[in-house]
Parts: sequence; structure tokens; C-alpha cells
Amino acid sequence: MLRDDVRPGGVIRPATAADLPAIARLCAAHAAFERADPVPADLATRLEPVLFSADPRAWCLVVDHGGELIGYATYSREFSTWQASDHVHLDCLFVTEPHRGEGWGHALLNTVRDAAAARGAARIQWQTPDWNTDAIRFYHRAGAQARPKVRFSLPVAQQEA
Repeated sequence: MLRDDVRPGGVIRPATAADLPAIARLCAAHAAFERADPVPADLATRLEPVLFSADPRAWCLVVDHGGELIGYATYSREFSTWQASDHVHLDCLFVTEPHRGEGWGHALLNTVRDAAAARGAARIQWQTPDWNTDAIRFYHRAGAQARPKVRFSLPVAQQEA
């Protein structure tokens, strides 16, 4: 699952627990870029059991460029009732600004595709903000098809009015 064919000095590899502080920083930069709420201060601690337990709920790949993490992708397995099959949900794919356009995003997406195939998934699904036209063009160039939907979020804890 490792890809080192993008640029000299860099490799895509599975994340390790030692990467968690850098992953949390990448997540914070990603959330800021997407104009989302800030990530929790203890994100690295929260991610550890999710990514590194005996039966992880999600997986993370990182772009390691000479010891500096410059990008990441996280994904998990989900089930499609309509297809009666598993698919991979790509939750995040992010490359830091100075390294965009160098091929790392494409390599991350291809590595997630390899992982999805190895896990028996038929497809990868994800979303991106509708204002992120650079990402939309990138995904179209990669061969992805847009499927318009509206995303909803509902807190589990009921709030009193």
C-alpha cells in the first residue's frame, strides 16, 4: 500500500500512533480550510483508539515528505443497502497548500482506492464543499462522478428549546 512514485523525498504510508500530533495539526488546517468548526483540542487522543485499536473503525494514510507530514487521507468501511455491498467512505483527503499540485492528492486517492479493493469494497464515496471548485475539478479529473445531495447533521443529544 506504500507509494513513493510521486516525488523524490516523499512516501505515502499508513499512519502510526507517533504521527497523531501531526495528524491533529493537519486536521485543524483542513477544518480551517473548509470553514468548519475547529477540531477538539484533544483530537490526537480521541483518534488513537479509532485508528490504532485491534479492530480499527477507520484508517489513515499520511504523506511523509522527508519526515514532515504534508497530507493525509482517512477512510472507513460502510455498507450500502441499495447495493447490498460494502464501500469505502473517504472522510478526509487534504494536502497542505505549499504541496498542492505536486501529485500527492492523486497518489493519496489511488492509495485509498488500492486499500478499498483490498478490503473488497466496490467503490469509494465522499463529499466536498460545493464552493471548493479546485477539489471538484480534481475529483472529476480522477474519474469520479458527482452525485448531488444535501448533507444533514443532527445532534444525538436532544436539546431543549
